[in-house]
Amino acid sequence: MKIKFFFSVAILMVIFCFFSFSETNNTNESNLLGNTIQQRFQLPQGFVREEEPKTSFDFFLRNLPLKPSGSNVLYFDGTIKPNRNVYDAVVDLPIGKQDLHQCADAVMRLRADYFYSQKQYDKIHFNFTNGFRADFSKWAEGYRIAVKGNKTSWVKTAKPSNSYETYWKYLETVFMYAGTASLEKELKPINVSDIKIGDVFIKGGFPGHAVIVVDMAVNPKNNQKIMLLAQSYMPAQEIQILKNPNNSSLSPWYDADFGTSLKTPEWTFSLSQLKRF
Repeated sequence: MKIKFFFSVAILMVIFCFFSFSETNNTNESNLLGNTIQQRFQLPQGFVREEEPKTSFDFFLRNLPLKPSGSNVLYFDGTIKPNRNVYDAVVDLPIGKQDLHQCADAVMRLRADYFYSQKQYDKIHFNFTNGFRADFSKWAEGYRIAVKGNKTSWVKTAKPSNSYETYWKYLETVFMYAGTASLEKELKPINVSDIKIGDVFIKGGFPGHAVIVVDMAVNPKNNQKIMLLAQSYMPAQEIQILKNPNNSSLSPWYDADFGTSLKTPEWTFSLSQLKRF
C-alpha cells in the first residue's frame, strides 16, 4: 500500500510540474509574440502602466500592432534597413511605395490615424512648410491642393470621399510638403517632468529628426518614469520601436529622467526639444 501511495504521489508531482512548465513556457512565448506594444514589452520590476481611456491617443499608441518578433525594418522599396541594432520591434503599418514616410511623417500619420480611427476627420490637419494649413475634412469634400511655386490653394477636382484610399493620398501630400521644420512650429514645448504618451522629441530643420513616445510606465514608490520611443527615418521606412543605447539592461525602455540630452540610436535631442500636439 505504501509503495502504491508514494507512486501515486510521484505521478501527481510530475503532472503538476509539467503543467506548471507548460504554463510558464506559453506565457514567455506569448510575450515574445505579443502583437501590440503593450503585449510585447513587459515592464521592469516595480513599474506599472497607468490605465488610459480606450478612446485616448495614449491607448491607441500603446496598442499599435507589431510585426512578429525578429522582423526587419523595410524601406519603402521593400529593401531591408541594414542596421539591426537600432530597433527592437517593427510597427505593422503600411508606409506606401514612395520615399515620403520619414521621421516627422510617421509622427503625423500616427496622430492622423488615431483621429481617423475615431472618425474625427475635422481634427486631422497639418501645416506645410510654407504655412498652408491642409485639412483632411476639406480634402474629403473633394478639394485637392494645387502648389505653384510658393503659392498653395484648394481646387475642387474630386468627388467627396473619406475612404482609406482618399485618406492615404491626403497623407502622402502632407508628407511631401510638411516635415520637421513645420511640425516643430505646430507643437508646444513641454517640461520633461510632465512627459506623457504621445509627446514628441523633435529637432526641426533640414535635416531634422523626430521620435514619439508610444508607451510609458511609472514606479509608484519613487515616481520614476520610463518610456518607449518610436521613429521612422530616411529613406522612408517602417516605424520602429527604438533600442536604448545608453542602458542595455533597461532597453528598449528609456528613463524619462535622462538629464540634459536624450541619446537615441540615430539622433541626440536636447531637453528643450520635447513638444506636444
